[in-house]
Amino acid sequence: MRQIEGVNADLLPQTSKEFDYLQSQVGGLWLEYSSTEEKQTKIISILSYYENKYGSWKIINN
Repeated sequence: MRQIEGVNADLLPQTSKEFDYLQSQVGGLWLEYSSTEEKQTKIISILSYYENKYGSWKIINN
């Protein structure tokens, strides 16, 4: 995501108390960007790729 100009991205820490090698060790993905059609199309394309590979995303608006 950071390769897209104007997109800030960071990983959120895992909040689970129990470690499991079969689960993600990342709690989430934080994204901040100005909403232009070009950026949104690129971001949706990248997120769709990983959604198809690993499962659906849960969107949290703050």
